[in-house]
Amino acid sequence: MDYQYPISLDWSTEETVDVINFFECIEKAYEKGIDRIQLMNAYRRFKEIVPSKAEEKSIGNEFEEVSGYSTYRVIKKAKTSEELHIVKM
Repeated sequence: MDYQYPISLDWSTEETVDVINFFECIEKAYEKGIDRIQLMNAYRRFKEIVPSKAEEKSIGNEFEEVSGYSTYRVIKKAKTSEELHIVKM
């Protein structure tokens, strides 16, 4: 990983760690696959920190620009494929 995660200075240390964990889950979905429940738990925590759809989209776009990984596509696949145990992009 040769990029920085998009984080806000308004977040607490715990919130920053949880957002980074969410981004790491997105990376795992692309690189080797991730347990759907683990991914959705990380997403739920992310949404507690970033409840605004507009802010979620903005942060997701920033992350995609630096990493090439789409948070939107991963979460969409996880939500629409409830029978999946592993989410792999």
